[in-house]
Amino acid sequence: MKISKITIYNRILEYFREQGEFDTELEYGSVFQLLIAVVLSAQCTDKRVNMITPELFSAYPDAKSMADANEAEVYEYVKSVSYPNAKAKHIVELSRMIMTQFGGEVPSDMDDLQKLPGVGRKTANVMQAVAFGRNAMPVDTHVYRVSHRLGLVSKASNTPLKVEKELCKHIPHDEWGKAHHWLLLHGRYVCKSNKPLCQKCPFDSFCPKKFADSKL
Repeated sequence: MKISKITIYNRILEYFREQGEFDTELEYGSVFQLLIAVVLSAQCTDKRVNMITPELFSAYPDAKSMADANEAEVYEYVKSVSYPNAKAKHIVELSRMIMTQFGGEVPSDMDDLQKLPGVGRKTANVMQAVAFGRNAMPVDTHVYRVSHRLGLVSKASNTPLKVEKELCKHIPHDEWGKAHHWLLLHGRYVCKSNKPLCQKCPFDSFCPKKFADSKL
């Protein structure tokens, strides 16, 4: 028998609350370094990003040093991540904008963050939640996938922004940031893209796949 969306939310949130809070798996030493790491992580694993950022941050630890670099130099440090040319360009350009328009500090305003080259809504939301401790719901590929698979959002929520809005309607405001990490890590380690580990999933008994042949 199919269960309601409210029941699904309650069961999932109750389980995650018992697991405690989690943080990003990206490694960084400052707000600026977190921003760079998040930009580099787009369509790339945190593991790969963490492999290259120690040397990158050793050479360019802050916005000023990164702004003084050229793209070719930065490319050599980031060439093993996805889309290295574009990302090298973006992190140099955003560093220069931080220096010229924001006094050398990463802006905390959502709109200002999205003015930075290579920074979209998801990255800006990560900065809101992780760097500035604000209530935000970043939707990456893991959150998007898990939200649909578990029936937390409707099929009509077919963009990251629509998923974000629907999740925020059902999850308490002060848990948005926590829920982002809960769903992200569940997608990264259990509800994987190609081979979900359903036998290890605490939600398998009421996953929508039990009621419809709809495993994404």
